[in-house]
Amino acid sequence: MTLLHARIERVRIDGRDLLHDIELALPRGRWTAIVGPNGAGKSTLLRAVAGLQRCEGEVQLAGRALHAWPAQERARQLAWMGQQESGADDLTALDVVMLGRLPHRPWLTPPTAADRAAAEAAMQATQSWAWRDRRLGSLSGGERQRVLLARVLAVDAPLTLMDEPLAHLDPPHQADWMALVRGRAAAGHGVVSVLHELHLALQADHLVLMADGRIVHTGAPADPATHDAMKRVFGPRLHIVQIEGRWVALPL
Repeated sequence: MTLLHARIERVRIDGRDLLHDIELALPRGRWTAIVGPNGAGKSTLLRAVAGLQRCEGEVQLAGRALHAWPAQERARQLAWMGQQESGADDLTALDVVMLGRLPHRPWLTPPTAADRAAAEAAMQATQSWAWRDRRLGSLSGGERQRVLLARVLAVDAPLTLMDEPLAHLDPPHQADWMALVRGRAAAGHGVVSVLHELHLALQADHLVLMADGRIVHTGAPADPATHDAMKRVFGPRLHIVQIEGRWVALPL
């Protein structure tokens, strides 16, 4: 089942066309990684399909035009994690994660036991429960990122969009993030992540490669055609090899 389908003719910002002739389908049960050089349009594409960036074209969520969804219903279907999100520094980590449960209850009603359980489970999964009572602004970059990841997990939406979710995370916690993403995909959810970490993007179920505001290739990370497309986009200094059954991108 396709969770989201986008046909984007153009995104124009400040007189510049940042996206051109995009078609993207995001199915259930798959982790899709979007990669490309700086300025390729990756974040703009993710914001457009999330409904956060105006575009010319159409985005359908679960077969229904994205703009036709009531805001609260859409927030239950599509969870968003952006880059360097701010504005919640005075809240405790637990309160930040609880924000992910707002789409599941009527306006101004207190959290339910199910909400509290979902928030705790998300924080346990990201190993952030220990600092639940600390202010978000007091946390390190990596700790903060794990709290924000817990918030998006707490939504428990069928489709999760994450823009550079690995910022500030050390390699072990990057590996933990990948395990979480794989688990959500295995449970039937759709996950989309914009990544600069090519070695982790190559572990995804599906790769979307962008350059100059366009999708230039989509395919399986193990496909030789995908490797050739990555070398064309990133340049001949990119070396893609298989090590212990995993594909790895190495700079030369």
